[in-house]
Amino acid sequence: MLAELKAREVARLDPDALVIGADQILVCDDEWFDKPPDTEGAGAQLRALRGRVHVLVTAVLCQTGGRRLWHHIARPRLAMRWFSDAFLDAYLAAEGDKVIATVGAYRLESRGVQLFNRVEGEHAAVLGLPLLDLLGFLRQHGVLVT
Repeated sequence: MLAELKAREVARLDPDALVIGADQILVCDDEWFDKPPDTEGAGAQLRALRGRVHVLVTAVLCQTGGRRLWHHIARPRLAMRWFSDAFLDAYLAAEGDKVIATVGAYRLESRGVQLFNRVEGEHAAVLGLPLLDLLGFLRQHGVLVT
């Protein structure tokens, strides 16, 4: 729904454009996590996730004007390792405000990868955009050359 709302807002500016919308939520044992409000909240969130598996529900859709053309939802699973409070403190100090920019309070493409034992699913979907499926749609509809 959030991905679609984002796309609708942009599509209003140019009704003929192909608009891509995307959004992501984190779910762990039926609990939803939002972007943390501050680094203290990021620490609390990471303590709640450590040693557990969570899913990043990542939605992408394409629309023109008010018409949805395609949508896809990816569900990468990430197993966060158990880590000490000392490691967490060092991680938060090194990452600074960057931890509040993501729903998981980590950036897998940076130091955040050290938080995990296992990642299942497309790397780009973990980062927030299921790129392989999106590229397939764009090729199928002549937007990209095949």
